[in-house]
This record gives sequence, structure tokens and C-alpha cells, in this order.
Amino acid sequence: MAQSASPSYPVVLRASLTEPLSRWLFLVKWLLIIPHVVVLLFLYIGCLVAWVISLFAILFTGRYPRDLFRFIVGVLRWTWRVGFYSYQALGTDRYPPFSLEKDADYPADLDVAYPEKLENWLALVKWWLLALPHYVVLAFLQGGSGARFGGLNLVLVLFAGVANLFTGRYPPDIWRLVMGINHWTYRVAGYAALMTDEYPPFRLGE
Repeated sequence: MAQSASPSYPVVLRASLTEPLSRWLFLVKWLLIIPHVVVLLFLYIGCLVAWVISLFAILFTGRYPRDLFRFIVGVLRWTWRVGFYSYQALGTDRYPPFSLEKDADYPADLDVAYPEKLENWLALVKWWLLALPHYVVLAFLQGGSGARFGGLNLVLVLFAGVANLFTGRYPPDIWRLVMGINHWTYRVAGYAALMTDEYPPFRLGE
């Protein structure tokens, strides 16, 4: 069971590749995740409201409201579990739980260390101006504006799915690269969500 974790940055991503994987299930996971996508759509509307409130709270107090912090972390955690099950990684065939809470039994999880103090003025610029170089890179790696057919990560994951279809194995080098891209993605997501002042590193490693 290959494992991947990112312990040094405040955004911690955990993932364990659970082989053997079904050879054909990846072909229909887009259909199986529809209930999660519907729920996450509403959760992200709530996230946007929570983010705006948190932005003003940080500006005036230098602190992230704990309940809103836990909610946004929960939504990111849920997103990662669904992505790990589906086309961000195809790392497990275990269906993700409908939950914002930690689940030590599920092979993918996410957590963010709560910051006791944040720089007030950084909240105004880090989510767009300072994070812009990361957005440019991630548009290529994960897809985004101008990426008509998805990013490199999706191509790698689908290649891994096809490789597993014929060989019964997830290519280890592709697994490491896919997880590196996802570590990068969620570090930037945590930074853009104002959860840390520590600038995300430009690297694929953990």
C-alpha cells in the first residue's frame, strides 16, 4: 500500500493507494460521484460566504473564526476524498463518506493546522496577487481557464486507469507524480482560503 503525506506545510494531505483496484470501475466513477458533486456545489456556496466573513474577520482581528475554519477545512477534506476516489487520483475503490469530519479509516484525508494569528493586510492580497504564480502553474497541472481537455493530472490519472485495466497495477511513477500535483494543489487551496500566511512551496514533493 503506497502512502503519501505532506507533514511540513500547514495543509496536510494524506493518501494511501489501496490496491488491488477494480480494473473497470474507473470507467463509471464519473457517474457514481454525481451525488457528491451535487452536495459539494451547495457546500461551496456556503464556503464562499464563510470565506468573505473570514476575510473581514482577519482584517479587523487577525484571527480566523474557528467554526468557519473548521467548515472550510471540512469542505476541502470532502473534496479531496471525492477527488482521490475519482479523477484526481483514482487511488481507491472505497466510496467516499458524505462527511466533513476526519475519518482515519478512509484512505484519503486532509487537515489544516489552525493559525492562532494571521497578518491582517495579507488577507487582501495573498488569495489573488501572491497566489497568481501558483494559479498559472496549476492551470497546466490541474486544468483551468484555457485548459479545454483538463490538465496534466487528469491525463496521468486516466493513463493510470488504463494501465490498471490491462496490468492490474497502478504505475508507481505516475502515482508519485499525481500525488505531487495534488499536494501542490491543496497547499495553494489552503493559502487562497486564507488559512495560513506561509507561502506554498513551488514543488511537487511532499
